[in-house]
Amino acid sequence: MAVLPFRPTPFFANKNRAFWRLQALGWGGAMLLRAMSGLANGLSLSFLVLVLISTLTGFSITLILSVVYRHLITRRPLITWSVTALMLPFAVALYAFIDAWVNELYYGGATVGFAQRFIGLFYLDATLLGAWSALYYAINFFLQIEEQNDQLIQLESQATQAQLAMLRYQLNPHFLFNTLNSISTLVLLKQTEPANAMLSRLSSFLRYTLVNEPTGRVTVAQEVDTLKLYLDIERMRFEERLRTSFRIDPMTEQALLPSLLLQPLVENAIKYAVSTQEAGAEITIAAQLVGQNLRIVVSDTGPGLQMSAASNRLSGVTFDGGEPVSTGVGLANIRDRLAQAYGDQHRFETMEPPDGGFAVLIELPFERREAAPAAMPEQRRPALAG
Repeated sequence: MAVLPFRPTPFFANKNRAFWRLQALGWGGAMLLRAMSGLANGLSLSFLVLVLISTLTGFSITLILSVVYRHLITRRPLITWSVTALMLPFAVALYAFIDAWVNELYYGGATVGFAQRFIGLFYLDATLLGAWSALYYAINFFLQIEEQNDQLIQLESQATQAQLAMLRYQLNPHFLFNTLNSISTLVLLKQTEPANAMLSRLSSFLRYTLVNEPTGRVTVAQEVDTLKLYLDIERMRFEERLRTSFRIDPMTEQALLPSLLLQPLVENAIKYAVSTQEAGAEITIAAQLVGQNLRIVVSDTGPGLQMSAASNRLSGVTFDGGEPVSTGVGLANIRDRLAQAYGDQHRFETMEPPDGGFAVLIELPFERREAAPAAMPEQRRPALAG
């Protein structure tokens, strides 16, 4: 498909320009219609002078009306319509008076008096100015509603981004506390090299969580690299008890997903599968394309939902010293993030594989990162003015 060499802009992007275009088009069309009608009825070409003068008069009067209407449209409806009802008959009378006066100068007052001309032209001019006023208010009210709708959409988008940011920032503080405690222990044992390595990985991981936008998306490859950094930190705590396996289809590496979406799932697996078993567990992260969707499965070889704390695993609540502690990042958090980001165009399921353990399945629309188009400057829509 051919690409246009220019970027089309909305007609009302510049309201002043749109006003003059509509003004010229409307009055030009009215002049053409009256001229064609007069010529079709056998009037001489000099009749066109009257049509031109009448058109210029109506054009000038509507410019004055536009100034008045521009101030009235922002007032209360009672004031707007009351003043309009007073202004419009006065403007029509002025228009008809000028038309009648010019017609009398042109034709003379021998056959038809000035009053008859005035009354006859009053109805024609009332139709023109009435239609012009109705269109002016209709267009401006439509643009006001459209602008309010744009503002509402923007506010909803900001609210959604704020909620996504809140969910994204709800990282489990226990991970940070446990890591710092491990570093402290290594320092007390004078194991400086492992402590320095753990501190370096923690610094890199926290830098990633702060640098990336909370509502932004990253590729699967970037998310996997972050997971490996996180797992390196946890592996220094659990050693051989924590075993991992990545099964990432190369076709999915450039697919997009919310940043740090998988880290809470892996943390959940470590908490309920690795730390609860003396032999530890294996965590598997798999990604593949299924039709037009990206499917990600995070599974572990832990006790699954047969353990007594199964309901806690699903709700994201743990117990510390017998007291319930909300971690702030459970499976419900991931579900909320997906709902905010994708609506009903996603799939989120928890399951127990046939060979045991626990698994979380996520399906998202497959999207690749594309170059962002050049941003166009926003133009606020003022009232349609002359």
